[in-house]
Amino acid sequence: MLELMVKGGWIMWPLLVCSIAAAVLFLERVFHLHRAQIKQDDFLSGIYTIVNRGNTAEAVSICDQTPGPVAHIIRTGLLHADEKPEELKQTITKAGLGEIPRLEKNLGGLLTIAQITPLLGLLGTVVGLIQIFTAMQQNAPLAEIGDLSEGIWQALITTAVGLCVSIPAFAGYNFLLSRVERITLNMEYAAEEVYHFLVYDRTEGGVDGNEAL
Repeated sequence: MLELMVKGGWIMWPLLVCSIAAAVLFLERVFHLHRAQIKQDDFLSGIYTIVNRGNTAEAVSICDQTPGPVAHIIRTGLLHADEKPEELKQTITKAGLGEIPRLEKNLGGLLTIAQITPLLGLLGTVVGLIQIFTAMQQNAPLAEIGDLSEGIWQALITTAVGLCVSIPAFAGYNFLLSRVERITLNMEYAAEEVYHFLVYDRTEGGVDGNEAL
C-alpha cells in the first residue's frame, strides 16, 4: 500500500483523505438512520393504548425516550392535542419537516466525495501524462521505459484509486438515500395516524381530549 502511495504521487493523499471521510460519513449515517427507524405500527398502538387510559404524560415520556423522527412527531402531536384541527395538522407537519434535514445530514458530503474523487483520479492521470512527455523530451531520442514508468504508474494508480473510492461512496449514498426515503414515508404515515387519532378516534372512543391532557 505504501508503495502504491509513493508511485501514485501527491494526488494519492487527497484521495486517501476522501476515502477516510467517506467511510466515516457512511458509518455515522448508517448508525443514525438505524436508530431513527422504528416499528411505527407497534409504537403507535402502544401510545394509543396509554393515551386512551388518560395518561398522556406517560405517552409523552415514552416518546422522549424513543429515538427517531416518528417518536418526535407523535410527541409533538400529543403536546398540541388541544389545538384546533387545522392548527394541529400544521404543527405536526412542521415537526416532520424539521426532522428531514437531520436525516439528510452529511449525505451531501458523501455525494460530493463520490463526484470529486474520479476528477482527482483524472487529475493524477493528466499529471502522470505530463511527466511521461517531459521524460520523453528530456531523454529523446533514446527514452527508455524506465524513464517513463513513473508517469505511467501515477496515471494508472490515481485513476484506479479514484474510481475505487468513488464507486462505493456513490453506492453508499444511494443506499442511505433509500433509507431516508423509507423513514420519511414512515413519518408521513405516523403524522396522518396521530392526527386522525387525536382529532377523531380518541373522542369517538369516549376519551375527551381535554380530560386526557
